[in-house]
Amino acid sequence: MGQTGGGRADAGRDGGWSDARYAPGRAAPAPVGAGDAGAGFRLTDRAPEQYERYAAPIMTPFVGALLGTAPLSPGTALLDLACGTGFVARSAAARLAGTGSRVVGVDPAPGMLLVAAEHAVADGIVVEWQEASAGDLPYANGSFDSVLCQQGVQFFPDRDAGVAEAARVTRPGGLLGFTAWAPMGRSPFFAATGQAMEENGAGPIMDWYATAFECGADQLSGLLTGAGLTGVTVREVVAEVALPPLADYVPGFMSATPWGRAFTDARPDGVPRSFARIRELLAPWETGDGSAQVEFVSYLVTGVRPPESGAEPTAV
Repeated sequence: MGQTGGGRADAGRDGGWSDARYAPGRAAPAPVGAGDAGAGFRLTDRAPEQYERYAAPIMTPFVGALLGTAPLSPGTALLDLACGTGFVARSAAARLAGTGSRVVGVDPAPGMLLVAAEHAVADGIVVEWQEASAGDLPYANGSFDSVLCQQGVQFFPDRDAGVAEAARVTRPGGLLGFTAWAPMGRSPFFAATGQAMEENGAGPIMDWYATAFECGADQLSGLLTGAGLTGVTVREVVAEVALPPLADYVPGFMSATPWGRAFTDARPDGVPRSFARIRELLAPWETGDGSAQVEFVSYLVTGVRPPESGAEPTAV
């Protein structure tokens, strides 16, 4: 077993589309509701657009840390697993443009892929987008030099199977890298959001929210070693994030998460109080214009698929 939580680094997400360069314009399904609690991280309707806008400030420094683990050399093949709106894939494709490399983003939610594709086209970068679940990837063994997953592993329906499948499509000697949030209390914004929702009647929605923070360092390390990876290490990545003015950002961020939308649907009377309470709890981090400088903490786990020894890793 590799190192768990010993290091710290400051950091400055079924079926398939055979035409992997997804053409923007396909309609997304109906919106998520309170009855979907426990369904992982699935956003539909206009929520993926909100996610792209409001998750970006928080995700960006961790994208850089995750990509920093991968050898982004010319001709490389990289998979962004549970890619969401493609923060990792798009950043990798921009860095690798013109090098003969291949970047693929996979997610089970077509609405997320639609937004990802639109932004890739607008940025003039080439990414292949594929609708698929983490546990059933439509790729041959050893297809990728690196498989990366930004804040997605905690939402896999079967984490062991998802990581094993990621290992299967990684070439021998290739790298797997995952990020997952440290405990909620380590990141003041997440802690304030959770406390405000709980105080205002979120009830079982809190169990759904807690899923985002339930992959600890030991569990992450165990997932990779259990999939047969070697050289597994886990470290903390700590980022000081400049959030836009909270009066607008808090409602926007809540609209960009499935539990925030479920809470809004289930307890509309508690929503204004929750927004006000989040700002109250974050007052120590607010600046003069209403924005905030807040620390976020994530685990980053990496491992290497060992050289061929006969049997391929298989999903469990």
